[in-house]
Amino acid sequence: MEDVFGVVMAGGGGTRFWPLSRRRAPKQLLNLSGKEIMVNEAVDRLAQVTAYKNIYIVTNCDQAETMTRIAGGRVRSEHILSEPAARNTAACIGYAAMKISHDKGDGVLIVTPSDAYIRDNLSFAGTLEQAVAAAQTGKLVTIGITPTFPATGYGYIRYTDTQDTAKPVEQFVEKPPLAKAEEYLASGRYVWNSGMFVWRASVILRKIQQLLPDLYEGLEKIAAAFGTPEEAHVLHEVYPSLPSVSVDYGILERTDDILVVPGEFGWNDVGSWDMLGALHPSDANGNVSVGDVLPVDVGNSVLYSSGRLIAAIGVEDLVVVETPDAVLVCKKSEAQNVKKIVDKLKEEGREELL
Repeated sequence: MEDVFGVVMAGGGGTRFWPLSRRRAPKQLLNLSGKEIMVNEAVDRLAQVTAYKNIYIVTNCDQAETMTRIAGGRVRSEHILSEPAARNTAACIGYAAMKISHDKGDGVLIVTPSDAYIRDNLSFAGTLEQAVAAAQTGKLVTIGITPTFPATGYGYIRYTDTQDTAKPVEQFVEKPPLAKAEEYLASGRYVWNSGMFVWRASVILRKIQQLLPDLYEGLEKIAAAFGTPEEAHVLHEVYPSLPSVSVDYGILERTDDILVVPGEFGWNDVGSWDMLGALHPSDANGNVSVGDVLPVDVGNSVLYSSGRLIAAIGVEDLVVVETPDAVLVCKKSEAQNVKKIVDKLKEEGREELL
């Protein structure tokens, strides 16, 4: 599809995967599955529905050089857009939409994160094709994940159950308590919010202009310098001052005419070490072991070695991660809080570990 473009958002720090994930080599630049770098897997999935030449990556300055090297066989270097500062998803998506509109003209953008795991790529491609068809009508479309259990760590989307593949969105719901999550699952009218979007570049830019005018004004200044000797200077001057707001909060939750395409393709956001079981099989005791690992009487634990032997005896519900310069040990239930370690290291000025 010549007028369909892929946009991979790859600027995050992946702090919940410290100590393996670092500032210059975050989660999306790691091979957690043992098969391929996560950002390359995201690009290959998009290449099922558009050409590699139509795929863009938005990353940050710290990662841009590594990203260009790793994705170079797939994504053109001029399509790797570098953010001078992290300004959340509305700015990231707006920047990509401005750039693609300038370079290629209007088209449908498929926007995905760089670090999710998807088991069934063919089903995923089919869901994207349905979303692209809906977006061609000028609608904002999001991809929802048909829930398989009452998750409390994901946002939800309530929709009107129609015969159409793309269904009207009624409400975006924040991460719910367990009782609410069970209620949502039983109703059959909620999907998980995947953070994947499909829309025409002109449509999302018009929405940004209407609902986030300060952001649009900054993006216009950046776009005015595209293709000129001043482009890099203007980008570095203006981008850090853009409003930092998510596209969910700034646009989607303030808009009535949104559609969601529910999909079932084995999605998992693999957001922290306790979710590594989505990428690797567990043993008979519920352990996920990667690398040189020797568990004895160990249960329901994640053991990840990047080189040295991890030997564990008589423990349960732990995460143990070894890298050349750091070792992480935490309760499995605390895996979401690993970013607190990163915050503490920042406070102490231990830049070599970030």
